Amino acid sequence: MAIPKKYAGLSDAVVHFVTAFRSGLRETGFIEGQNLAVEYRFAQGYYDRLSTLAADLVRRQVAVIVASGGDPPALAVKAATPTIPIVFTCSTDPVKLGLVTSLNRPGGNATGVSGLTSMMLAKRLELIRELVSPDATIAALVNPTSPSAEAQSKDLLAAAQAYKQRLIVLTASTVGDIDAAFATITQQHAGALIVDTDAFFLARRDQFSALEAQLKIPAIYAQRRSTSS
Repeated sequence: MAIPKKYAGLSDAVVHFVTAFRSGLRETGFIEGQNLAVEYRFAQGYYDRLSTLAADLVRRQVAVIVASGGDPPALAVKAATPTIPIVFTCSTDPVKLGLVTSLNRPGGNATGVSGLTSMMLAKRLELIRELVSPDATIAALVNPTSPSAEAQSKDLLAAAQAYKQRLIVLTASTVGDIDAAFATITQQHAGALIVDTDAFFLARRDQFSALEAQLKIPAIYAQRRSTSS
């Protein structure tokens, strides 16, 4: 299914989601432009935009809000309305996040799916250690504006301590921050990189790919690179 031209400037990750979303709707009989209208809003990983975007959708009295892109969009939409039905995707435990009451009986106005990808950081550290020497330094990159950043950093550091692995945790929430983080990786002679589960990072995979190619180090992400079809 072709993506509308108005979304041509979006990242591959976002285009891939929109294409799959529209395809899924069509399979269940909802065809955009015929019996369904969709109001798209994209924060592109800039979390400070989310509350405004969510409030705008609430003002438009939409029938349902789909919050994709991890924990921050889901939390922003949940905070914006106690009544409009919400379908979310998140990367951590939705109960701990306060999105639902329980997994069996979500309650309230929200339900969705969690990939639990952010809870697999320790496993990604274990896997990437197999690609470097035992005395190598491994870098991890997290987005400090994510509500899960502190917990994820602690999990990574605890896993590194258990493995007796030298780990440096770097932060980035802007394009410039990513460049600066890679400069630090170079200075620290890191042998591998772990990239946290984050919509901001996913939307900038081209930047990551170019920087990784320059450094020639292995990197591990929460998911494979998405491409539109």
